[in-house]
Amino acid sequence: MTQHSTLGVAVIGTGRMGADHVRRLDRVISGARVAAVVDVDGDRAKAAAADIGGCAAFTDTAAALAAPGVDAVLVASPAPAHEEALLEAFARDLPVLCEKPLTPDPASALRVVEAEARLGHRRVQVGFMRRYDAEYMRLKSLLDGDGIGRPLMLHCRHRNASTPPGYTEPMMIHDSVVHEIDATRWLLGQEITAVTVHKPARSSAAPEGLSDPQLVLLETAGGALADVEIFVNCGFGYQVRCEAVGERGSARIGDERSLLVHTDGHWGGEIPQDFVTRFREAYDREVQSWVTAARDDRVTGPSAWDGYAAAVACAAGAASQSTGSRVPVTLAERPALYA
Repeated sequence: MTQHSTLGVAVIGTGRMGADHVRRLDRVISGARVAAVVDVDGDRAKAAAADIGGCAAFTDTAAALAAPGVDAVLVASPAPAHEEALLEAFARDLPVLCEKPLTPDPASALRVVEAEARLGHRRVQVGFMRRYDAEYMRLKSLLDGDGIGRPLMLHCRHRNASTPPGYTEPMMIHDSVVHEIDATRWLLGQEITAVTVHKPARSSAAPEGLSDPQLVLLETAGGALADVEIFVNCGFGYQVRCEAVGERGSARIGDERSLLVHTDGHWGGEIPQDFVTRFREAYDREVQSWVTAARDDRVTGPSAWDGYAAAVACAAGAASQSTGSRVPVTLAERPALYA
């Protein structure tokens, strides 16, 4: 594409997340337009494209990426389809924003890393949107600026109101704790070296076969620890919090410092019910950052290596869920592209 022209984006996957990105690109983001949508459900793809001028609907990823006017790709399909979509984008040297996870497992994630390294330049930004959340960015700035001294611990809470049918224990790690895994690596600038999952008494609200909540302990190469409470059927809403404890102080984010109402002998505010609401501005900022960079033929933000490192840590977490044992995290050699 011509630098600084409008970026034509093909959105792969038009489910809940993909449809929200179609809306975002069409109505919120500047410098981009939705040129194509792809979904294995042809009717759903057509419905997503119906109100967008010049947007074509496809059921085949390769055909969509080869369509006129497609300059970049946003992958929001189910995780098992990510590798194929990414390799198709690499074949056309197109910039990609890939929703997490990069791929469902370490082996496929490493194949993506190696394929991108062979290109010799970055094409992938992984959708770890917390790096674009205002509170997380302030905490990162504080830690990078030595505001509380050397960080020693992170205390994280990740709560969902409920889970859909078919939700499994490994999904607690791969779909939810993956965000804390990436946030820990990013906030501390350290790789995760081991994961241990502990299971307290099971909540009576947990679906059959799901041990909920769980406590996930992450060890890092710098000697810091991060503990993550993951509670996916808490019942009251969606809540994400993080407290960093350093040698000279602490800092906490996620306390819902929004509208606070005092009335009729009570006080309180609203609790978001899902991630789309809680991180709406972060998603907007993430996609705008990607579009702005892609228009200049650049890729910034979380890399394919970050996606791979998270996949390895998630696999360790899922293994620890089964055994209760501490599982080491061993990464492949990091390519120079990601130095």
